[in-house]
Amino acid sequence: MRSSVRVLLLSILMLTVTVSCKKTVKTEVKEVDTYVADNYTKKEVDIEMRDGIKLHTTIYSPKDTSKEYPIIMQRTPYSSRPYGEGNFRTKIGPNEHLMKEGNIIVYQDVRGRWLSEGHYVNMRAYIPNKTSDEQVDESSDTYDTIEWLVNNVENNNGNVGIWGISYPGHYATYATIDAHPALKAASPQACIGDFFFDDFHHNGAYLLSYFRATSLFGTPRPNGDAPIDTAWYTLPNLPTEDQYQFFLDAGPLENLDHFFEYETADTPTMRPEGVTDDYFWNELKEHPNYDAMWQSRGLIQHLKNVKSSVATMIVGGWFDAEDLYGPLETYKNIEKYNEGNYNTMVFGPWDHGGWARDKERNVVGNYYFGDSISLFYQKDIETKFFNHFLKEEGDMNSGLPEAYVFDTGKKEWKKYDVWPPENAVRKTMYLSDDQELTSEPKAITGIQFISNVKKPVPYSEDVKTVFTPRKYMTDDQRFAARRSDVLIFETEVMDEDLTLAGDIMAKLKVATTGTAADWIVKVIDVHPGDAETNEEMQDHLKMSNYHLMVRSEVLRGRFRNSFSEPEPFTPNQKTDVDIKLQDVFHTIKKGHKLQIQIQSTWFPLIDLNPQTYVDNIFKADESDFKTQTHTVFTDSNIEFTVLK
Repeated sequence: MRSSVRVLLLSILMLTVTVSCKKTVKTEVKEVDTYVADNYTKKEVDIEMRDGIKLHTTIYSPKDTSKEYPIIMQRTPYSSRPYGEGNFRTKIGPNEHLMKEGNIIVYQDVRGRWLSEGHYVNMRAYIPNKTSDEQVDESSDTYDTIEWLVNNVENNNGNVGIWGISYPGHYATYATIDAHPALKAASPQACIGDFFFDDFHHNGAYLLSYFRATSLFGTPRPNGDAPIDTAWYTLPNLPTEDQYQFFLDAGPLENLDHFFEYETADTPTMRPEGVTDDYFWNELKEHPNYDAMWQSRGLIQHLKNVKSSVATMIVGGWFDAEDLYGPLETYKNIEKYNEGNYNTMVFGPWDHGGWARDKERNVVGNYYFGDSISLFYQKDIETKFFNHFLKEEGDMNSGLPEAYVFDTGKKEWKKYDVWPPENAVRKTMYLSDDQELTSEPKAITGIQFISNVKKPVPYSEDVKTVFTPRKYMTDDQRFAARRSDVLIFETEVMDEDLTLAGDIMAKLKVATTGTAADWIVKVIDVHPGDAETNEEMQDHLKMSNYHLMVRSEVLRGRFRNSFSEPEPFTPNQKTDVDIKLQDVFHTIKKGHKLQIQIQSTWFPLIDLNPQTYVDNIFKADESDFKTQTHTVFTDSNIEFTVLK
């Protein structure tokens, strides 16, 4: 009896505890930010271009109609969603300040994407001196869109700005060519300049790490290229989380074709052998050199006549793995050919688009740069730029410097009237024997290493499969320094600061037992043993002796003399290979060391070079891939741009 009562009481107690525990479980309800819906009206229109094609455009206008507002627009291939006039974005515009101050914010699907009509061309070529309304490009589409907006959107003040990050940044650059008179401010950010040097290629080397992004740009829209409001493409699904091993096992690039064969059993496609359903993959395969197709789609060469009525502010991240060439070359070419234009640059310690995020701590990969850097940019640089040219005087005195740049070594902002700074000079350092990086040349010798195509140097020690790479730009390079196929050249411990401020030119003297090779140069800041570890660091690493990669670049050796006309190496013949590394602004601080690493594989960031010359590496056979011995001679040098 007592036992039964005890069991009953115990059961009631357990039930009570269970119910009590259930009561304490909290379901986190995420609040929906309704600021945009509360303060803006939304309208969707299809704006007709000069050739009759209609582009889907979304317009957010302030509900307060007591005053006039500028129009700030973005043109994108990535969708102006959410679609439907009752569906609102939670944030609009370049940043929260511009949203809350009140601006007319416009998003547009570019020609051939999502709900816009027409046919999409990846990096559509600019057409100068158009002779008919049938000759259209992104410049004419932007012009026609602005013309419609300023004449049809109520309460606009007649001034238009444009911005965008990455591909939308490319369209922002495009807008400055044959610009509409109402366009007063453009901010291309991480803007693609040329797909042979941005994203999918670096100096002619194919970036295999972007393989999964191919279908995003090359999958044809279904139903006769009709507008569509849902994604029609899928990313290749790799059957592993180890991309290094996957691509190594896959072998030659032609073995990857099957990822881009999109037809189903119900809708088979008849196509020639070797041609896939993905037109961008086909272009990559059929155009391995910088030929007329790639040249026509580059935008950098068309920046010689940017309208002086358009103020430009080019924005980029020093550690942007995707688009570093584009923004730097965009700024430099506008500056070079358009004397008197308002043209400025802002570069900070960011990865791709990091300046647009609202995180308090600014980190790239493992490396911490400081607090509120992006927030400062949004409030005190970006907002100031657009307000000055769209709401205020709009003269040359914006209050912003020519170059607003972040020293990623000292971790502080600097302002300069020109870039590189006026007090910058060239400093040459030599790749000397005994792993030394010296200020004076020493005896000339050859340093050899074996480049094994079965064991290429990884670009990261992480085991991962990513959509596009980012973190590696600040990765600790100790793992590479410990390999026999990576050459090391290093200074003594610095007894004073050395500030790198501009581009870097590696002038290599090399030889190979084969007829083809890639050459990779990495500039590294070796931290002292007592450096403190930040909280974002991966568990297996410490900041003590951290090898911070400051800049790196590859040159596919066949392009050493021309990107359009490749040529093999003569086996065992000493050969010049010059590699331009993009600009940096980084101080190697007192107590640190400056290190250079040289290697010939970087896998699978870039595809594997057969090391035997073939006309087209995309069509190389397994038998073409050979292990070779490479030599770097000690009359090689690195030219830095440094502050005096």
